[in-house]
Amino acid sequence: MIKTTFTILLGGDLTLTDRLQHALAESRFIAADGGMRHAKPLGVEPELWVGDFDSTPPALVEAWPQVERHPFPAAKNETDGEIATAEALARGAQRLILAGAMGGDRSDHALQHFLHALRLAEQGVDVLLTSGLEEGMPLMPGRPRVLDVPKSSMFSVIGFSDLENLTITNARYPLDRYSLPFGSARTISNVAEGPVSLSIDRGRAMILARPYDLTGA
Repeated sequence: MIKTTFTILLGGDLTLTDRLQHALAESRFIAADGGMRHAKPLGVEPELWVGDFDSTPPALVEAWPQVERHPFPAAKNETDGEIATAEALARGAQRLILAGAMGGDRSDHALQHFLHALRLAEQGVDVLLTSGLEEGMPLMPGRPRVLDVPKSSMFSVIGFSDLENLTITNARYPLDRYSLPFGSARTISNVAEGPVSLSIDRGRAMILARPYDLTGA
């Protein structure tokens, strides 16, 4: 069964790559504020545009007059990205791609995207974060993941808590049911030997991969 996928266009950096184009195939789109700037390079038209529009230049609004807009006040409790994901879930999203989530000039927003993705994963939503060149996916207890990246790609596992029984296979530095303390750098800069399998029994983690970085070869 194919999951209903929504891509949220966020304000961070986004590079058009083959992997990104493949991931976005068959997706529906919602733009969050200035993330609308990615629509034209991607060749897509979002079905909805939300946010307080404080980072949207007038020219961008003029370029997309046909797209439905839901404006929100700047003084609000949610980020524009959170509002966009809520709209996607209300429209039946089963899988979310947070495009432009990995960084830019707002490191606070990037970190919040990671935390938001972990919370969504706890609710059972399949989430991918991407900049085109870098990808992230939550790793949750009892839900093994396969990181399908080219051989010699760099990847890391970032624990947002202590991790119990972390297992990593098909990597240069495998682990078997390892207890990783919170804040440990043990799982930074690993190298894929092909598709990598990962699992944990307890904790929260984010897998960060650089599919085009083959410096581990």
